[in-house]
Amino acid sequence: MDNLALTFILSQFQITLNDVSIQPINQGYINDTFLIKSNKKTEYILQRVNANVFKKIDVLHQNFYKALLRLKGNDYKEISIIPTHDNSLYYVQNDNYWRLLTYINNSDAFNFTKDPKIAFEAGKILGKFHTLLSNENPDNFEDIISNLNHLPSKIIDFEIALANTSIIRKETAKHLINFALENKSLFNDFYTTDLPLRICHNDTKLNNMLFDKHTKKGLCFIDLDTIMKGYFHYDFGDAVRTAVSESNEDEKELENIKFNRTLFENFVEGLALYKSILAPKEIEFLPISCVLMPFMHGLRALTDYLNGNIYYKVSYENQNLDRCQSLFELTKKTINEQQFIEAVIKSKLI
Repeated sequence: MDNLALTFILSQFQITLNDVSIQPINQGYINDTFLIKSNKKTEYILQRVNANVFKKIDVLHQNFYKALLRLKGNDYKEISIIPTHDNSLYYVQNDNYWRLLTYINNSDAFNFTKDPKIAFEAGKILGKFHTLLSNENPDNFEDIISNLNHLPSKIIDFEIALANTSIIRKETAKHLINFALENKSLFNDFYTTDLPLRICHNDTKLNNMLFDKHTKKGLCFIDLDTIMKGYFHYDFGDAVRTAVSESNEDEKELENIKFNRTLFENFVEGLALYKSILAPKEIEFLPISCVLMPFMHGLRALTDYLNGNIYYKVSYENQNLDRCQSLFELTKKTINEQQFIEAVIKSKLI
């Protein structure tokens, strides 16, 4: 969209801007995001919510708003939704849904890290996030996307895609398909255990956390579109997969993908500041969640490839395959580190 059209959309919100500049941010896979500057100072984040992915736009924003009421306090930076002139949480134009959020100045985000300080702060901000929401009733948050992180459902989706894909796609992805089929039963115990439901972020990859540019202190989570019921393990495992791998999600050079033990230890040390919120049964299943989340995200990328790249944004035809291969490589390395992971969690969280 051109700046004139975006400026008109900005005028629908309860703000006053002067000398506006608009810069696209191309980091996310789902929504369209723009950085808004007024008088050369960054002021807001404007987002067009992907209504093809998020069907329940009103539910999404009600969950978003309810969570933001709790996500404030010491060691957690507050974000606000700017209402429209008719006091809506979003603006609708030709089936496009727009929202405006406050921007946190002097903040930074990372796709991956090699810095133990960032890993520690990531664990700390995860613990703080769940502590702030720990008294919320999960039933007060309606599901935005059914079964978003529910692996058994993703396995069904994968098997349907596999049955209906082209021979060429099936052959191209053969080695990844075989890995998925060989490992899909690793998580049966997790899904047959009675674990407590919590209000979860459900997309806690490292680049959905903000850090202070100067001190590296963890500030808060962003991209709260998937705030709803879930298991703590989804947020823990997803944060771990991006905090310890030292690589992008679609890394092509597999030797660059690692399970960095030092980063993991620092991440768990940060989380340990808030360990009192965790039940013993939750702690017991944290190690396997470190395998679950890269496997599930890899399976989702593979399924999208088999379906013709209809869910995630791709910049080239086989990007979902690269994502899957990278994530399955991390899955393998995390399986090999289970004994180490169990020892760290036992020493720091129990």
